[in-house]
Amino acid sequence: MPKSAKYLLVGSTEAYCGKSATVLGIAHHLKERGLDVAYGKPLGTVWGGPDGKEADKDTQFVARILDLPASRLQPTILSLDEATIQKRIRGEDTTDYLQTLLKYNQMQGPDLTLLEGPENLEEGTLFDLSLGQVAEALNARVLLVARFHSLLIVGSLISARRRLGDRLLGVLINDIPEDRMEEVKTTVQPFLERQGIPILGLLPSSALLRSVSVADLVTQLNAEVLCRPDRLDLMVESLSIGAMNVNSALKYFRKGRNMAVVTGGDRADIQLAALETSTQCLILTGQMPPSPAVLSRAEDLEIPILSVDLDTLTTVEIVDRAFGQVRVHEPIKVQYIYQTMAEHFDMDRVLQGLGMEQAITAT
Repeated sequence: MPKSAKYLLVGSTEAYCGKSATVLGIAHHLKERGLDVAYGKPLGTVWGGPDGKEADKDTQFVARILDLPASRLQPTILSLDEATIQKRIRGEDTTDYLQTLLKYNQMQGPDLTLLEGPENLEEGTLFDLSLGQVAEALNARVLLVARFHSLLIVGSLISARRRLGDRLLGVLINDIPEDRMEEVKTTVQPFLERQGIPILGLLPSSALLRSVSVADLVTQLNAEVLCRPDRLDLMVESLSIGAMNVNSALKYFRKGRNMAVVTGGDRADIQLAALETSTQCLILTGQMPPSPAVLSRAEDLEIPILSVDLDTLTTVEIVDRAFGQVRVHEPIKVQYIYQTMAEHFDMDRVLQGLGMEQAITAT
């Protein structure tokens, strides 16, 4: 293997931990230091999406945002879906994917290749493309991204350390609530460091990063846009349901921030109340058009109104799922990631772990 072939493999303990965001943040700051960065995602995914066939857009997005030329993009070896798994299980696919992976070493020149790993430590095992297997094949160090749900994170990270061994460069703990940050800093981080698990960053929870665009909701809900299709870029941070009397609804809505409000198409009183609060879009169920007064007010306030052919419960479930599967494809999120990584992530320690100390003093 050429000496110049250095890899940092960014993995995670579960889906939607923030791998793509982490790759973006690291690559951005390395490029600012003048380093030549390449990127790849060996194992692609085509899960998710309303029809279960949404292509993996993360790779294209990262490459575009980082303005990487084709010569700095490693190909995706396999796109994982149910059909590819069935072929492997039936013995119809006997490809040696690790041998294909080794072709990555043919790329000449980059100071570091950032690879986005599978959704967890097990995914890809059937094809010999699990996080650990990719790291071993490419002699890569692993940066593990973990979302903070509770103190149970400690056990999962110790388990990951045992599985990855010295391949584990360190851990980035993401999405830490404000009221738990001090506890994580003073108890969790020191404990894990004593277990030989370097903690390279502690990132606070962000309502912005958990938000979804109105455009995403339109796609997920297969909704009809009744007004202000030009404002589908608005970001939704919370969900409210308008199913009470108007006085109660007003008190309820005033507590929310950047809401999507789901209510019946026949509830003009609720709709008007929502429009006077921090609402980013109205989602109307029941296939009943809003009144002219509601449409006019929404036009004036530049608030999109969506109509869905779904009941309220199903609508709420889909929106909730969208919040749980947020991506970072909006420019405002990208800028936030750059800033947050600069403030809360120890890039110098990463470079030292990779044997790239010369880059620490680079401008």
